[in-house]
Amino acid sequence: MAGSKPWLYPAPTYKTLETYWDTDDDAPGPRCGHTLTAIAPTKTHGPRLILFGGATAIEGGASSSAPGIRLAGVTNSVHSYDVLTRKWARLRPAGEPPSVRAAHAAAAVGTMVVFQGGIGPAGHSTDDLYVLDLTNDKYKWHRVVVQGSGPGPRYGHVIDLVAQRYLVTVSGNDGKRVLSDAWALDTAQKPYAWQKLNPEGDRPSARMYATASARSDGMLLLCGGRDTSGAPLADAYGLLMHRNGQWEWTLAPGVSPSPRYQHAAVFVGARLHVTGGALRGGRAIEGEAAIAVLDTAAGVWLDRNGLVTSPRTNKGHTEYDPSLELMRRCRHASASVGVRIYIYGGLRGDMLLDDFLVAENSAFQSDINSPILTSDRASTITSPKLNQSNASLYSTAPTPDGGLEVPSSGATSMDKSSMEKLAEASAAEAEAVSAVWQAMQAASSAPSDETSVSDDKSQAAETISDGSDTEADVRLHPRAVVVAKEAVGNLGGMVRQLSLDQFENESRRMVPVNNDLSYPTRKFTRQKSPQGLHKKIISTLLRPRNWKAPANRRFFLDSYEVGELCYAAEQIFMHEPTVLQLKAPVKVFGDLHGQFGDLMRLFDEYGFPSTAGDITYIDYLFLGDYVDRGQHSLETITLLLALKIEYPENVHLIRGNHEAADINALFGFRLECIERMGENDGIWAWTRFNQLFNFLPLAALIEKKIICMHGGIGRSINSVEQIEKLERPITMDAGSIILMDLLWSDPTENDSIEGLRPNARGPGLVTFGPDRVTDFCKKNKLQLIIRAHECVMDGFERFAQGTANNAGAILVVGRGLVVVPKLIHPLPPPLQSPETSPERTLEDTWMQELNIQRPPTPTRGRPQPDLDRNSLAYI
Repeated sequence: MAGSKPWLYPAPTYKTLETYWDTDDDAPGPRCGHTLTAIAPTKTHGPRLILFGGATAIEGGASSSAPGIRLAGVTNSVHSYDVLTRKWARLRPAGEPPSVRAAHAAAAVGTMVVFQGGIGPAGHSTDDLYVLDLTNDKYKWHRVVVQGSGPGPRYGHVIDLVAQRYLVTVSGNDGKRVLSDAWALDTAQKPYAWQKLNPEGDRPSARMYATASARSDGMLLLCGGRDTSGAPLADAYGLLMHRNGQWEWTLAPGVSPSPRYQHAAVFVGARLHVTGGALRGGRAIEGEAAIAVLDTAAGVWLDRNGLVTSPRTNKGHTEYDPSLELMRRCRHASASVGVRIYIYGGLRGDMLLDDFLVAENSAFQSDINSPILTSDRASTITSPKLNQSNASLYSTAPTPDGGLEVPSSGATSMDKSSMEKLAEASAAEAEAVSAVWQAMQAASSAPSDETSVSDDKSQAAETISDGSDTEADVRLHPRAVVVAKEAVGNLGGMVRQLSLDQFENESRRMVPVNNDLSYPTRKFTRQKSPQGLHKKIISTLLRPRNWKAPANRRFFLDSYEVGELCYAAEQIFMHEPTVLQLKAPVKVFGDLHGQFGDLMRLFDEYGFPSTAGDITYIDYLFLGDYVDRGQHSLETITLLLALKIEYPENVHLIRGNHEAADINALFGFRLECIERMGENDGIWAWTRFNQLFNFLPLAALIEKKIICMHGGIGRSINSVEQIEKLERPITMDAGSIILMDLLWSDPTENDSIEGLRPNARGPGLVTFGPDRVTDFCKKNKLQLIIRAHECVMDGFERFAQGTANNAGAILVVGRGLVVVPKLIHPLPPPLQSPETSPERTLEDTWMQELNIQRPPTPTRGRPQPDLDRNSLAYI
């Protein structure tokens, strides 16, 4: 079975990680029954792991006449591990700390950690919530006042933050009995109060010493534990809240390698990494069963040998494996940052452990396609101005509305509450990119050698048929074609021309660089799809004038058809070069982000890719970010893939930073797949799309003079050759800093800011100045960089805070290399009419609430609000 599902990668191997500290007090030392929690980066720190509490000594054991062991030395000390510097430090926060405790529960809420319950020398800890605030350098304890009754004192329970909002605690022992209840606290609702849940579905039995970890899409997975009779459990249950507020338990499929309790588990993407644990009587799990992965996207358990079809036993296991012996432990703690899983301490027999282990989630498996993140929607052109001190910037926003509900006509600001929600959601996105960046940086070796394209490497490979094309210099047409803002009705007759000098921050005319290079072109045969599947998709979706969203939101393809579509497209992408070689004329589209209706408007106004349209004489180039944010990511990506299959030499797709499972699991695509295709089909389709994304080309050259990419050149890219050397399929960590810059970096705020500057998207990311653009274009004999990745309101560096009520645009690169921007303005909110009310309004609300909580596309040229850690927002 594993052979037929190549994305099912085995469980990883753990290794000891060498760490550092200044004084002995900074080192956590041997302990068990503690917690390890990953927190988001702050302004002054990268991602950190927070270790709290636990037992630091053992009484009894082999040297004692009394049977068994007793944990002692219970503490409330706090230690911080800096992922980037690999350094431990003892923290001494202000405020009243929690009592000493072990077997407690902890969960991260942004840059804070919440602790609850546990047991100490004086017995059960209270059920008070203690919050350790690490947002700034003045660390402080807070005790959260919760009204009404709650879970009560307990230990051996679990807690995590679900859907970035609800603290959910499950199971444990209250000193009288083993529990099976579940409680939730809404962190967005004051005064805070616990609510006892009454979930539907298959409820888990009472248990203690289980683990629970929240998946990025809002599912809490409860794994293993010890039942009322002391027997270890092998089952796993998912707890999910539906849109109507009802919670539901679902039994996870698959065969676990072993029952276990006092183990550790943490999600990386859709894979739950389970380690160690104990069997009945406290005997440690040994052999291959000690390391396991529950792949929730595929619904299977895996160990280091692959798919698990029956419980593993230790019988016949004679070969000593030090890596498995390393994982023979219980009462340890784990956390994840990016693709890495960290484990600290634990108990092995009567020995407390103080080692620190690390492993990496498989680089080429379904849920870790590219550990990166952002929100964007625009094309930016960056061009050198030779013999001058600065470069000019030019941006176009490909789709209006930014995936957010448009306010009343002409509104460009938001109320304070809405802005705070956006800032908070933006901060979550910034946290994710920062964490992944740090993990990628830690995993990568030294940056790739900087290379340049010299003249002797740039010989012509063939002559271009139309010599006038290659002799032409790139220049911006003095007028832009605009579709005016309209009320209701079709767009006919609304096209007019505006002089470019009517826009703010007008782009300047490009100074030419003579460069006549030619690349050989590759011919592609059309990849057939079963029963003309791609033709079915095109006939269903390519309706620029009369496309309407499905009334019930159900997607018209099943997971089998999605798989066939992806396979057919993948066969084309894998034979294309990493840097596409295109000839003018070309239409260039920026970020689409699921705004399928806006794509249809652009097609309607400026031509669409079919023999009835203009595909016979102009190519189409899309610069990535096809999914997330908008309501119709499925329509957007499936139509583009179908068009690629139908016109493999004329329709071109390159990768954006949202073509990555770690990102589109958080910002809409995964949830849309599940909502519109059902749980099983949706997860499978989402996984398959993300496998395909790893094969997408990464840049495109038009006539050897214009390079197109999603992000920018950052600090590491000095030659086109560096991009060409990136081999696909590729994930973000495999691509190292070059791929990070290519998909994530931005130009500086304006032409007066040169060099490299920190990027507000997160630590480790940069913006690049006009001097970098000039040098890059000189070295590579280019005249223009066209990129996406940011929002501009008119396509020309104009910013308005609030929803992205921006004009959408494409760029048309003509045969003479004249660049013409073509725009559409956003539509006003729908009128209440028989066509739009109430059913049409209701069918669109399901994503609008989510969109409000997602960050807007980053906009250029304006300082971001200073909202503590939220100033890292708008990445």
